[in-house]
Amino acid sequence: MSIPAIPQRLTAPAPGWTVQADVVVVGSGIAGLTLALRYAGLAPGAKVLVVTKDVLSSGSTRWAQGGIAAVLDPADTPAEHLSDTLVAGVGLCDEEAVRVLVTEGPDALRDLIATGARFDTDASGALQLTREGGHRRDRIVHAGGDATGAEVQRALVQAVGESGIEVIEHALVLDLLKDARGHAAGVTLHVMGEGERDGVGAVTAGAVVLATGGMGQVYAATTNPVVSTGDGVALALRAGAVVRDLEFVQFHPTVLWLGEDSTGQQPLISEAVRGEGAVLVDADGVRFMRDVHELADLAPRDVVAKAIMRRMRATGADHVYLDARHFGEEKWRTRFPTIHAVCREHGIDPVTGLVPVAPAAHYASGGVRTDLHGRTSVPGLYACGEVACTGVHGANRLASNSLLEGLVFAARIAADVHAAATGRGPSAAATAATAKATAAASPGRGADPMDAAPAAPAVDAEGSRNAVDAVAGVPVPDDRPFGLIDPRARTRIQGHMSRGASVLRSRESLGEVARALLNVRWTPVAVGPCTESWETTNLLTVASVLVEAARHRQETRGSHWREDFSERDDAEWLGHLDVTLTAEGPSMTYVPHGRRETTLPARVEADLAEAGLDPSAVTALLETAEAEDVRQGGDVTSLATIPADRTDTADVVARAGGVVAGLAVAEAAFCHLSRGRLTAERRIKDGESVTAGDVLMTVTGPTRDLLTAERTALNLLTHLSGVATLTGRWVRAVEGTGAAIRDSRKTLPGLRALEKYAVRCGGGVNHRMSLSDAALIKDNHVVAAGGVAEAFRAVRDACPGLPIEVEVDRIDQIEPVLAEGAEEILLDNFTVEELARAVRLVDGRARLESSGGLTLQTARDVAETGVDYLAVGALTHSAPALDIALDLRGN
Repeated sequence: MSIPAIPQRLTAPAPGWTVQADVVVVGSGIAGLTLALRYAGLAPGAKVLVVTKDVLSSGSTRWAQGGIAAVLDPADTPAEHLSDTLVAGVGLCDEEAVRVLVTEGPDALRDLIATGARFDTDASGALQLTREGGHRRDRIVHAGGDATGAEVQRALVQAVGESGIEVIEHALVLDLLKDARGHAAGVTLHVMGEGERDGVGAVTAGAVVLATGGMGQVYAATTNPVVSTGDGVALALRAGAVVRDLEFVQFHPTVLWLGEDSTGQQPLISEAVRGEGAVLVDADGVRFMRDVHELADLAPRDVVAKAIMRRMRATGADHVYLDARHFGEEKWRTRFPTIHAVCREHGIDPVTGLVPVAPAAHYASGGVRTDLHGRTSVPGLYACGEVACTGVHGANRLASNSLLEGLVFAARIAADVHAAATGRGPSAAATAATAKATAAASPGRGADPMDAAPAAPAVDAEGSRNAVDAVAGVPVPDDRPFGLIDPRARTRIQGHMSRGASVLRSRESLGEVARALLNVRWTPVAVGPCTESWETTNLLTVASVLVEAARHRQETRGSHWREDFSERDDAEWLGHLDVTLTAEGPSMTYVPHGRRETTLPARVEADLAEAGLDPSAVTALLETAEAEDVRQGGDVTSLATIPADRTDTADVVARAGGVVAGLAVAEAAFCHLSRGRLTAERRIKDGESVTAGDVLMTVTGPTRDLLTAERTALNLLTHLSGVATLTGRWVRAVEGTGAAIRDSRKTLPGLRALEKYAVRCGGGVNHRMSLSDAALIKDNHVVAAGGVAEAFRAVRDACPGLPIEVEVDRIDQIEPVLAEGAEEILLDNFTVEELARAVRLVDGRARLESSGGLTLQTARDVAETGVDYLAVGALTHSAPALDIALDLRGN
């Protein structure tokens, strides 16, 4: 039985109403509201729409107690703030992102104060500064003692109320709308209320910003409010965006312990309490942090949380204590009035007694991967705040950096969106393309991108099931898998996550959670669309990806603690786990830390992403080619023979007929190797057939750059087109039989993703991308495991939920593997007659692949036996290159 995939879109009724905006911001915390205000200031005539799940004043920001970190003390420096942040991030912070944070942070904080936020000051009127865990300087500003978030939220809500920003409250965002090029064009959402805008509707916009906050509700106990169900991360995954490092969930070490059965949002005891001198003790009064870290009770949060868990395990206790009795009543009431009141509400007097605390889910350091301007891998889609992974936090967030991150990157996104909309920024190409399409479909509209808001999506009677994605009134077919999870599974998801995927993790515990989450997907009843089922689906989506990432990262680092891999492992794991969602489930890529992000034009990035290729991986490949090709002396022949100021236009021309693949990759090569000095115009699309003499692409720019980049671009283009051409021959050979042609892992190192893309261009389908995508049991595995049943059992125990395939070379092996639950059987070197017998024997109980000894001459006979796939390793390992050349037009 096949495993149901995570839904790639949510089942929902067709939108019953539509509203247009220039920018739609999803979320109303510090990130979302700051961004909306900044953009409204940059573009006073623009329509800015804020969508929020609760009321405008709700969300995680208002619960923040400690404060905002920024370098304001003359004795402090951005370099020290950067250093503290890098230390807390345990090797995985993006140093450039942190540098942006600490240098732009002070001004961003001053802008917040100018907006109306009032922070605590001393008798002289200077801002009071305090210290929290991981900081070596007093640099935390606070408000109302321990009510910083509430004051920030108040000021921002008031400012939005006084602006022209439109707000839709009680609205749960569902899925992203895209235009025909795959660019973000708005969102679908459900408004929980009555009136003109209730039920499912759509917002079309030139830019979409996710500022939806965290996902703490994936756990049974958390500091996050009930609305924090990971909606933004889940939407981004369904939209095809890259999500990074989701395994790094920070557990706040000091959450008020209310008993082992207490679930939901738990009261936070701010780190600032320890910053002011409170200490952690066990039931015997022992100060255990002094022997753990040089900063003792003010060590980074992951260190403190782990120390508390170790102490609890050693003593058999389910909590430890904070001792701040020396504060006295006056300090408790003035510096920490909120915490003091919450403790008293639960029968605890912190003035005279110890405060029971234990770690609970608090903050997601990972999230939707963005660059330094908040751009995600989906053009036109931005992310900001806790939902984003900017690289600032690494493996563990430094205390009070989160509100600062929201301020700094909100301003950067506002500037980038405005620059794109006015044609002046890096994203201008993507925005201009969308605007051009809109203007073309809207006669009489002006050419100004700010004038050309996308028209309402065209949706049919099935709504988001069939035509979610649209722009300019032109529907884009959407046949991605959809579905919902039974809302009754919500508490089960949270319980499983807290038991096996929280502070303490191991191979066994994560495997148990993975199996449990797989079972959660099954329900005996039809699940209808409603807020509860949408939220539960989001929780399961986030939980499933988080657990997979945690299982893959076999080390302890920051807020990810593996009991079975207790040490940090820079040799193997100094890198990031990037996840995208496919019809088969999550696809994970390990990206070494420090790999330079792509600087390709937005249009090229978008086309690569749409093809299922990671632009940063393509850039890394081009950097390798450049290192091999252009050494210290450069292209000596071109330098010697061509004047520096000469420019030319060249045509990329087919010398033979075939199927083209890799045009976007070739354009990326021309752009990257020339540092953007070359521009290209593609004449055809990948997957199209060409004949000798057809012009595929025209490239213009400095002649030296043209000739230097020529070989790398053509190497990739001719090879990939050769793969697509050979695949096309096989596909035509079996046309009409129902069988598909697919590839194998017989690919060139480093080119697998490109070669498999070329197979798709030729009409074929892909098998496993890596050894991790599915288990394939062969004869040697059976021998090593001691039998077929033992091999199946070993795979199921090690990788619950992973598809299991098995290779057989005799008919009598088929029934035993079917009995073990094989989902796919690979028939190796079977004759046509044996294949036909196998198809009759299996009778639809598993998918069948024919492999070995196949030729183009016998392909149709094999396909007509009824097998599902023909596996052709030659597609990628021995396809002849398609003859393609670069011809200079001359002057």
